Amino acid sequence: MSSVPLIVDLDGTLIRSDLLVESALAYIKPNPLRGFQLLGWLAGGKANLKGHLAAAVTLDVAHLPFDSAVLAMIAEEKAKGRPIILATASHRKFADQVSAHLGHFDFVMATDGAVNLSANAKRDALVAKFGKGGFDYLGNSADDLPIWAASGRAYAVNPSDAVERKARALGNLEHVFKSNPGASWTKAMRLHQWAKNLLLFVPLLAGHRVAEIPLLVNAVIAFIVFGLCASSVYLLNDLFDLADDRQHPTKRDRPFASGKLDIRLGLIAVPLLLIAAFAGSIAALPWQFTAALSTYYVLTLAYSLGLKRLMMIDVTVLALLYTLRVIAGAFAIEVEPTFWILAFSMFIFLSFGLVKRYTELHQLRLRSSDEKARGRGYSLDDLGMISGLGAASGYISVLILALYIQDQSTVALYRHHEVIWLACPLLLFWISRVWLLTYRGQMHEDPVVFAFSDRVSLVVGVLFGLVFWLAT
Repeated sequence: MSSVPLIVDLDGTLIRSDLLVESALAYIKPNPLRGFQLLGWLAGGKANLKGHLAAAVTLDVAHLPFDSAVLAMIAEEKAKGRPIILATASHRKFADQVSAHLGHFDFVMATDGAVNLSANAKRDALVAKFGKGGFDYLGNSADDLPIWAASGRAYAVNPSDAVERKARALGNLEHVFKSNPGASWTKAMRLHQWAKNLLLFVPLLAGHRVAEIPLLVNAVIAFIVFGLCASSVYLLNDLFDLADDRQHPTKRDRPFASGKLDIRLGLIAVPLLLIAAFAGSIAALPWQFTAALSTYYVLTLAYSLGLKRLMMIDVTVLALLYTLRVIAGAFAIEVEPTFWILAFSMFIFLSFGLVKRYTELHQLRLRSSDEKARGRGYSLDDLGMISGLGAASGYISVLILALYIQDQSTVALYRHHEVIWLACPLLLFWISRVWLLTYRGQMHEDPVVFAFSDRVSLVVGVLFGLVFWLAT
């Protein structure tokens, strides 16, 4: 049994996250203008900022992304009877909650009052209590270098290469934990979701103008620009939804929620992607496209910050966001979006949005009989109504397609316009199948991802395109 206490850092060590950033995000989520309040608090020092945030915010510490390797070491040392102390720059309120949740720590040292317990301040506090070399220390960042220098044995948890080199130079580095599995930015940016932006090509295809190279180039640029903008919003949405995602059976594995990616890097990536998107749009595409992109961004941001929690408004906004892609595609090639395309898009994408909500509620029903969907405006009792509305919306889109066939503009555009009738039973079959699979709980949480990965859907899509090709 060792009497030398083991001191454990919290942010980036015990948990793969930063509670200051998490509490700041939780504070500004209801109203982004609160960011100015944060700057005012920060002017009074970091300890002042942390104190105000701790008073204003509640964090769910039970679902924080704890580092399993660090937890295993703490449990092993605790079993030997060794004193275990949590020493952190996070506010005492959150540190005490983490300590109470885990039950491993003998006592807690944390930021409280005017002192921010970080770097030299933490070192001085530990040396004053245990003496120089009288403790071992687990940390992760450059702020921990002076504390490692004053400790008996040093342990580094997922340090950067530069920090690891400096820690080794101290001569007392006992072990380096490489327990963070890491995550791909491709997954965080949800590049697979860029498939939705293929809707930008719909006006080009519908107008039979794919062979016009300048228009095709504009559509490709629009696709990339829209993808960058969407990824910026996806990252921001994930940062704001950390608490909700960590309680979701699949979303808890998202890079930021799981701690596989540093949320501070996410805060840097969000504006960079957005700047790149709008710079490309302004430089290469018509101003109408930039206006549509701006509308998409504002609407998506509003959805992420609150609209997604409002019953039926959420799915209507989803339908609008899909339809905005079609409108933006028309603006990119400087054509007017037609009534038929807009009407068809709104109804079929409303059906998609309802599929998404039904799937979430169905998964919830498998886990609980009376729970309300966290972060949503629905309960399990709404399942029947959602499926009815969703199927009806999908069938209305088929009716719009049928009416489109007899329109005079369609007759002028297609040599054999009557052949398009074959697309109606294909669409009826596909929508019916989608809703049956959804009802059975066999639907992916994102119906668009399902459409691009399901073999039957791909075959129907090819046949659908073939019908329109034959009609020309």
